[in-house]
Amino acid sequence: MGFRWWSRHRPQKAVRRAVRSHRTDSVLAEAPLVTSTGEAWAFATRAELLMISAAEAPSGQDDGESRGAPSVVVHRVWSDVDRATYDMESNVIRVHWVDGDEPTALPLDGRRSVLPQVLRERVQWSVVLAEPVKLPDGRSARVAVRRRADGELFSQVIGQSDLDVTDPDIADVIDAAEARVRNAAGLPG
Repeated sequence: MGFRWWSRHRPQKAVRRAVRSHRTDSVLAEAPLVTSTGEAWAFATRAELLMISAAEAPSGQDDGESRGAPSVVVHRVWSDVDRATYDMESNVIRVHWVDGDEPTALPLDGRRSVLPQVLRERVQWSVVLAEPVKLPDGRSARVAVRRRADGELFSQVIGQSDLDVTDPDIADVIDAAEARVRNAAGLPG
């Protein structure tokens, strides 16, 4: 169940089917996205963020079933999200990933949506605690205890994509920070 009471614009049937087949729980928020290649939607569930795109229908055949099969562009759990930013002027959410992948842009189409707020709440819910870490080479990283949708806690190191955690000096600092946050969260060291 999504927040459809505010908009008559709904995803085409094939997109709704794709959401049902890929999500693990109910939709908390959905938003149509701006695209030049057809229809795209972002969906936030309790456990994950989905972005699904469908091609435009051939000219004169827009019955909701004549379009190309939807493709899942993004299907990531909340603990994969490092942070997200929302630019109100351009109406774009940028999702930054903990694994260093390129940020994903979600260009909202201007309709009223609770997606930015739900995205923020789900990411915050997944972060139990975090500690910034100054590294010997002058850079920084973060060590966090995160929560999966099922409530399981785990630790995570978040740094730039070229962070070498096998470097003994860096590994020592990160290991010490990870031990502190795990201990503070009641996890075994």
